[in-house]
Amino acid sequence: MEKIDATPSGKPGTEKIAFLGLGHMGAAMARQLIGTAHPLTVWNRTPAKAEQLVAEGATLADSPAEAVRDADVVITMLADPAAVATVADAIVGELRPGTTWVEMSTVGPDAVKELAARLKDGVTLVDAPVAGSTDKAAAGELGILAGGDVAGVEHVLARFGKVTRTGPLGSGAALKVVVNAAVVGGVALVAEAMALADSLGIDEDTARTTLANGPLGGAVRRAFAEGVHFDTSLAVKDADLATRTARLPVMEAVREQYRRAAADPAVAHEDIAKAAAHMRRSA
Repeated sequence: MEKIDATPSGKPGTEKIAFLGLGHMGAAMARQLIGTAHPLTVWNRTPAKAEQLVAEGATLADSPAEAVRDADVVITMLADPAAVATVADAIVGELRPGTTWVEMSTVGPDAVKELAARLKDGVTLVDAPVAGSTDKAAAGELGILAGGDVAGVEHVLARFGKVTRTGPLGSGAALKVVVNAAVVGGVALVAEAMALADSLGIDEDTARTTLANGPLGGAVRRAFAEGVHFDTSLAVKDADLATRTARLPVMEAVREQYRRAAADPAVAHEDIAKAAAHMRRSA
């Protein structure tokens, strides 16, 4: 994979950007465009989530169609394939030739191919999901996994972090499924390892430190992370995407663990670290 420095080599343009989807990740990402040369219009299903961005200089649209009508670049950061399809119903007819739609949600390659088939001639689709959580989004330090013809929007994507060209359209979405499967699987494994340590009477700090110093160090840090957000219900969705693509018996078991955690209203929309704690208690 070809890697591109996060700092654009040329001077960024002044394209009008529409950013649709202001959840935990979307709001933090959209904020990276405030104060740039790019006029920014935002839309969210719950308008109140846009208030702070509007106060900082963004323009709020009443609908997805209104948001994209004059946009040169459209960015979507939505919860799942169903949400992307619903927004697509509203915006496909409004996208002008020359517009680039950057789909940054975690939806898998099949959803990206379906979107591409719906677009008019002259509209470019790029799939560019991100690696990293809300802390990296707020710092502009995400990993951008970009598939398709990225050249025209590379300087925009670089506002969010380091861009990696993954190959043809759909390859970024495909790699993101792989990345998230590894993340949610690793966190679930750490949860069960800690449950085993509990059963064996091993001191919690000793077990955690020892695991953190081993090959699962990254997963240990994520399982105990604070101040970040990866919705447990979205982890279920990501595990579904993976297990629908290939026969993955371990990931199927992981998916059921997250599904049980998400059934608890106190955990469903909390970070996966809370799901890990739920798994540990339930083991």
